[in-house]
Amino acid sequence: MLARLAVLISLAVWPSTAAAQADPRPPCGGEPVPAYAPPGAPPNVAILRKPAAHQWSFPACSGFRPGAFRLAVAVSGSFRHAGDAGDLLQRFGTVSALRQIRYWSVSDARWRPLIDDAAALGGPDAKLRRRDFARAELAVGSAVYFEQAESRLSTPVVYRMRILEFGADRLAVEIENASAIGIAVIDIAPPGSTRAVHYFARREPGVWGYYGLAFAAQEPGLFLRVRDASLVNRAVAYFRHFAGIPTDREPPAAR
Repeated sequence: MLARLAVLISLAVWPSTAAAQADPRPPCGGEPVPAYAPPGAPPNVAILRKPAAHQWSFPACSGFRPGAFRLAVAVSGSFRHAGDAGDLLQRFGTVSALRQIRYWSVSDARWRPLIDDAAALGGPDAKLRRRDFARAELAVGSAVYFEQAESRLSTPVVYRMRILEFGADRLAVEIENASAIGIAVIDIAPPGSTRAVHYFARREPGVWGYYGLAFAAQEPGLFLRVRDASLVNRAVAYFRHFAGIPTDREPPAAR
């Protein structure tokens, strides 16, 4: 299986000095870029870099707000799901389940927790911890907040989650950091400097497509020893979590 990794996973890294390359394209008004991987196969992953904070923009139907970001990670896959979009939406509302996500740590060469702690909030204040969100609380256009402590960061971060689209066959959820991201007592990324959008679309009965776009205004390697393989494993861990696939299923996306 590992010998076929290069075939099963499309990992494209665009250097900052490269000529114009195809930007990622959400599943909006056409097929996504990168393309959906078939159910049961590892998702296709692309990492793109720009020489400076780049104004990414997409068709209005994507719901994505323009912003200046330097790094983009796109994940595109398919999975089997007998339920509806509401079941997928509830996975976002169950914030506490983020603690169960595991990813393959390239530096440690083992599976480890991605999120040490996570909790829904009653507002943008980290002191307003509450139970997980019910499905009825996640309305299109509304914003809810949650706190998350990633295992490699020493300070918890408050995130804003908005439902961009919700229908029988489609779901789009945007997540953006509402507080600064810091290491120890040093803030390394201000509010709004990271953003992720998760798109789901029913492709056929029982099969859904997932497309995830994550953006960062800064190169993570400036502050943390983050390899491209680690970016891939973290992005694929989120795909597996929201698709209902065990996040520590062998093999990892990248060793």
